[in-house]
Amino acid sequence: MPELAKLILLFVVGSIAGIINVNAGGGSSVTLPALIFLGLEGTVANGTNRIGILAQNILAISSFRRRQFHAFRESLTMALFTLPGAVAGALLSVRISHAWFLRILSVIMIGIVFSILFGRPRRRPSETDEHTPKWLLYPVLTGIGFYGGFMQIGVGFMLMAALYHLLRISLVRVNMHKVFIVCIYTLPALLVFVITGNVNWVYGLFLACGMAFGAWWGAHIAVKGGEKAIRAILAVAILIMALKLMNLF
Repeated sequence: MPELAKLILLFVVGSIAGIINVNAGGGSSVTLPALIFLGLEGTVANGTNRIGILAQNILAISSFRRRQFHAFRESLTMALFTLPGAVAGALLSVRISHAWFLRILSVIMIGIVFSILFGRPRRRPSETDEHTPKWLLYPVLTGIGFYGGFMQIGVGFMLMAALYHLLRISLVRVNMHKVFIVCIYTLPALLVFVITGNVNWVYGLFLACGMAFGAWWGAHIAVKGGEKAIRAILAVAILIMALKLMNLF
């Protein structure tokens, strides 16, 4: 494939992933395999993908802010709990071989698809429901940070579930917090990959442009469309992951 065609493909794939990631999660299940398909080693693809993740979430935060959806202090408090786990996860990721990375990637994708298809249906949160202690959110965020630093695929689903059930807020506000949290923990994780030489900057920047473009419109869809639009995009994200798992694209 000509180099220009590869770069155009990365922009298109990134745009689709940016919309999906902001509104649900699972966009990295498209971008990470695409980077590997274009010839990158698993660890380099993992690091390169973080450039797009960072760009998309910066644009998503800006888009939410322009539409008066932001709570930066609350988002930052939650994001800080993900940092230790994110650094540890990234350090582990750069130490494993390409073969092991692909094995772990396949297992994670199977686990995510099964959890989505066969998990219990979500019930609407209630302001009077106090059965789940909110303090549980913070150790959960540390664990999610570790996973996000290590692999990233599906972390959006994890954050949405944690914030939705433990904070009992709307899906629009869940996504508002999610993009901020991911943006913050991606910074030290990306630094680990950069220092260890596991980033392809050319591919990463083209992917980032596409993901930022998709994220901007994804945040617009989230605010304008509300929970109905988010649930529709969530269904698309699930379908993409299932098709990829079955090697149908």
